[in-house]
Amino acid sequence: MSKYHCPDAQNVQTLKDIANKLRIHSIESTNASNSGHPTSCCSAADIMSVLFFHTMRYSTEEPRGPNNDRFVMSKGHAAPILYAAWAEAGLFPTSELLQLRKLTSDLEGHPTP
Repeated sequence: MSKYHCPDAQNVQTLKDIANKLRIHSIESTNASNSGHPTSCCSAADIMSVLFFHTMRYSTEEPRGPNNDRFVMSKGHAAPILYAAWAEAGLFPTSELLQLRKLTSDLEGHPTP
């Protein structure tokens, strides 16, 4: 098996810790909005952690940059985990996650392009 994307033990633990943070953010945000699917989010946390914090290449300073990897998620009910990954990556403050589904928030329950 190729070692191309094989993280060492310390990185594996870091990715597990990030996945748990993403789960917590998802549960807190869906709870604050009294709406959502936290279990759909929790089941995607490990995948999101590895993709966003180990595998994908992107710049938070230039989120629409032409050299950034693109991510497409067809699991619409898990949008809060995507928002959690964006916040943990530094695109916006994690406190904004608690605004999920509020009329004044950009964080929609079912995001559209």
